[in-house]
Amino acid sequence: MKLRITNGRVIDPASQLDAQLDIFIDDGKIIAMSDHLDNFIADQTIDASNHIVCPGLIDLSARLREPGQEHAATIDSETQAAVKGGITTLCVPPDTAPVIDTPAVIELIEDRAKKAGRTMVLTVGALTQHLEGEYLSEMLALKEAGCIAVSNGLTPIKNSLVQRRAMEYAATLDLTFFINASDPSLASQGCAHEGLVSTRLGLGGIPEEAETIAVTRDLLLIERTGVRAHFHNLSTSRAVDLIKEAREKGLNVTADVSAHHLHLSEHDIGNYDSLSHVLPPLRSTRDRELLQQAVREGVITAISSHHQPLDNDAKLGPFAETTPGISGLETLLALTLKLVDDDELSLQQAIASLTCHPADILGIEAGQLKVGAQADICIINTDAHHECRPEHFVSAGKNSPFSGWLFNNEVQTTLFSGNIVYQKG
Repeated sequence: MKLRITNGRVIDPASQLDAQLDIFIDDGKIIAMSDHLDNFIADQTIDASNHIVCPGLIDLSARLREPGQEHAATIDSETQAAVKGGITTLCVPPDTAPVIDTPAVIELIEDRAKKAGRTMVLTVGALTQHLEGEYLSEMLALKEAGCIAVSNGLTPIKNSLVQRRAMEYAATLDLTFFINASDPSLASQGCAHEGLVSTRLGLGGIPEEAETIAVTRDLLLIERTGVRAHFHNLSTSRAVDLIKEAREKGLNVTADVSAHHLHLSEHDIGNYDSLSHVLPPLRSTRDRELLQQAVREGVITAISSHHQPLDNDAKLGPFAETTPGISGLETLLALTLKLVDDDELSLQQAIASLTCHPADILGIEAGQLKVGAQADICIINTDAHHECRPEHFVSAGKNSPFSGWLFNNEVQTTLFSGNIVYQKG
């Protein structure tokens, strides 16, 4: 199909483009970006007047629950939610069931994603067999099967020697090493940020040192091994300072933050609101402000959903006994652009954190609009005032603390490989 997107404000942070241009698409690729193209007859024209046209979003961490937890969500349901949120590429962490530690699991996920046909689903291979932290996985086989990076998911590797050997192996294969930094001995008894709120509510606290000690250890090992590393979902300002110092020393490290950590703090737990139960926990107001500053200054380069769809029962019961996690695919863009509305980020910074910067972290050709690129495109209505209603999410997971929040931006159309995969009715 030949498509023409006309009258839109085209924003491509990778090339610093911000102009009103038409985009011409043929055979799934962008063939021109200009005011007109001679002899081009479009099968369909999309009028993007008063809309932003930007690259399709890239999400570095989204749990789709398949295989193994189809009662909570499926690849089909969650890729539908992704394109509703403008996301055309997403990374699946290795903690599926079975774990992504064999080529067969990678092939299964990729096959089901291709059948869904809405987004590019990239797999992150397991660092250790069954994520048990003892024996290294066959990373070479995982890479050859198509995994984009390696990680031990949310299960930290306690043994520093195993962590070092895993980094050395990943470095020899030029695989990006994803890290969820947490010291298990400090974090295991907690469910909320260690501070005044957890004390008042009588909840077990997770101190900021659970993150900073883990980050410190891993940065020392990164320096030793030379591995290309990415820290997922930072939550504390002190961890940000450590990443900043490492980058200034020349270490090849990057970091992302969840959209919810940029908007919520420990106070949003309120009176035991389990929808705000996440790991790492929501931190202090000061941490939230400094995380925003880190994105603004480019220390943290990507914003991710860290999507964890859960069934309703998972959020019922005492706070400490509920399952942590937020369904974030459908609020990722709106929450990020709310930072623009609040004058915390520029529009270019916000879109870059969702497009070209995650692409750079992954080392993939995506997240930009240019001639010859695959036509993965998000068209945003910036005047679509709406209320967040989790019960209307396409995702099977309705677990969101943002119910009732008012947003000014909404995805109008999403294209994946030149095909319209979502269009708001």
